[in-house]
Amino acid sequence: MSGYLTNRYRDLTAYVPGEQPPAGMKVIKLNTNESPYPPAPKVLKAAEEAAGKLNLYPDPDQNALRRALAESLKEEAGDSGFVPKPENIFISNGSDDILNFAFGAFSDSDVPAVFPDVTYGFYTVFGDLYGTPYKEIPLKDDWTVDTKDYAAECAEGRRLVVIAEPNAPTGITLGKEGIRRLLEGCRNSVVVVDEAYVDFGAETSLGLLAEFDNLVICRTFSKSYSLAGARLGFAVAHESLIKDLELIKYSTNPYSVNRMTEAAGLAAVEEKDYYMANCAKIAATRGRVTEELRALGMEVLPSKANFVFARHPEVSGEALAQGLREKGIIVRRFSKERIRNYLRITIGTDEQMDALVKALNELLTGERR
Repeated sequence: MSGYLTNRYRDLTAYVPGEQPPAGMKVIKLNTNESPYPPAPKVLKAAEEAAGKLNLYPDPDQNALRRALAESLKEEAGDSGFVPKPENIFISNGSDDILNFAFGAFSDSDVPAVFPDVTYGFYTVFGDLYGTPYKEIPLKDDWTVDTKDYAAECAEGRRLVVIAEPNAPTGITLGKEGIRRLLEGCRNSVVVVDEAYVDFGAETSLGLLAEFDNLVICRTFSKSYSLAGARLGFAVAHESLIKDLELIKYSTNPYSVNRMTEAAGLAAVEEKDYYMANCAKIAATRGRVTEELRALGMEVLPSKANFVFARHPEVSGEALAQGLREKGIIVRRFSKERIRNYLRITIGTDEQMDALVKALNELLTGERR
């Protein structure tokens, strides 16, 4: 840290991304929830063609992608009464960027943020970055959200409520009706539902936009659309909230989505069936691996994401993570006291997960001799 950093940021603790091994390092990488499957060929071709126009600025409004997403999301909205339109879509550089803008737009020293105590680690970072007071509400003993806790907070005044659905790192969902209860208890507040992992078997809250104009749904192309390296995310909300997000975006970096990324995203939406088939494969692998880990004596939370959250009652998370690393497998472990013995394990290919189960079996057999 230099002597020039302003006092505003001297105590800021930055988010720590998951480890990215150096090129050429032979490991099974199950620590950052990337898709194990490549982008569709059409996506790669679209990005390559867009590279020929990198001398020109991209469309700051991403109009073509917004139109495509609005059309694609109509099926998910169903007969709820909400009909997605381009003006209901906000595009930016990954969903982290959108969460950043949401904290900037909808919270400040007078509007605190509330979110679970065990959830995506960036929420506290954004709170600190913007000088927003925040309250981390403990999950219940079964790792679920109690919506009454949030209603009580919102009864005291306006809040920014942020809920990951499914939650990360637990993988547990509140469900559409649970989100409805949350929204009903927080009608005076903006509620951001972070659906980064929704495509792996969870229920979207998209249809609730027909009833609630304070809802922002945030999604990413990083997980289910195999574009973690492209950095692309979008939000869906009523037009007034989209304009609020745009105000922050256009006051910082209106060209945050480059030509190649927008082209890849547009092609990915057009290839939705390919990606949803991959999500189904990942969900099937998740189900199989969950049972195999439980057979090894591990506790595995019921996940609807592309990862599982697991621990062994007799062996520390640190020992298991280190043992796996020595066998060439990287998983994610968090230092927070409540979850320090859990491992968050990304669902990879069937072959990768077979290697994981084999390695854990060897480690646990050795630890319990």
